[in-house]
Amino acid sequence: MPHIPFEPGVPGIRGPMVFRPETAKPLRQLAEILLRSTNTLTPGERELIATYVSALNDCHYCQTVHGYTAAAYLNGDDALVDLAKRDPGHAAISEKLKALLAIAAKVQQNGKLVRQEDADRARALGASDLEIHDTVLIAAAFCMYNRYVDGLATWAPEQDHIYRDMANRVVTVGYTQPGWEKPFSNIQGEQSA
Repeated sequence: MPHIPFEPGVPGIRGPMVFRPETAKPLRQLAEILLRSTNTLTPGERELIATYVSALNDCHYCQTVHGYTAAAYLNGDDALVDLAKRDPGHAAISEKLKALLAIAAKVQQNGKLVRQEDADRARALGASDLEIHDTVLIAAAFCMYNRYVDGLATWAPEQDHIYRDMANRVVTVGYTQPGWEKPFSNIQGEQSA
């Protein structure tokens, strides 16, 4: 049960965003820029970074919705996303992305743990300075998003189809389009359980 009252049927980060729309706008814009804007990292790779950090933070809502979003961008490969968030070293992803995920994991623990050799390793594997920058910022932002979601004890639905629906909306229209604040009326009863 959330620590403060949110609109019924509005899951995860959407609840606090409906509660405080003036802070929702810049948070949504940041997600749009970091995860969907033009970049040499694909949206799927950036969503995978967000998913991995959210899994490390044990944020069920964020790791699930962003995991399905990553999979949607990565040819529907749920198994790849699942392995990458549990054991990126054995996932079928590029060595560059593995190095970036290692940086993201350090940021998730404490930004001061990232060393020059981490950036040098990623760069040696083909990462640009912008990719290193954006990896750090995605990791830092998702620590904030995860703590926002879990710090207010927001509602995280159990049904996977809800997360897939949200992921499909993101892939289709992004993070800043109208409609994100609408409740999922067919599952409101689950909240009180």
